[in-house]
Amino acid sequence: MRKSTSLDGKILIAMPGMSDPRFEHALVFLCAHSEQGAMGLIINKAAPLMYFSDLVDKLDIATDPRSIPEDVMRKPVLYGGPVEQFRGFVLHSTDYFSAEASLPISPEVALTATVDVLRAIARGKGPERALLALGYSGWGPGQLEDEIQHNGWLHCEADEGLLFDSNIDGKYTRALAKIGVDPSMLSGDVGHG
Repeated sequence: MRKSTSLDGKILIAMPGMSDPRFEHALVFLCAHSEQGAMGLIINKAAPLMYFSDLVDKLDIATDPRSIPEDVMRKPVLYGGPVEQFRGFVLHSTDYFSAEASLPISPEVALTATVDVLRAIARGKGPERALLALGYSGWGPGQLEDEIQHNGWLHCEADEGLLFDSNIDGKYTRALAKIGVDPSMLSGDVGHG
């Protein structure tokens, strides 16, 4: 695949007819897309009853959890996708970057999958903008292209609002509006009239 056709750093928008319920109304930020496949994080579905405070407890991130601001402790953890659901990922602004652990996706966004970024967030030394996710979404070679060709996904440019806004419920409609699509006009049916 030529790099010009890569969807790295773009947001996939699930079409209404998406047959996989795990991706119903999903927005997936693509972290990597090449001829070997694709990997991304769902950015608009919360993991059930999971917050940063749960990670602090489970991973022993802070010596004194009371020192972490309440708004940080209440930060939701998202359902990143059905693959490796117990593996954590932090999608974040590039003001935080670890040469050993962070993957640059664009000039504005990086991905880190080590507990160090969570410790930095707990200490107030982490990225200005961050999204925490458990699990990821993955596609084998040619699989995503096939799904796009068969009306499974649209895509749009990513922006900080879509990625990091805490109002995750409104992200799907905002992504469609970004590409000029009215959700009420979409159909899950494929065909020509």
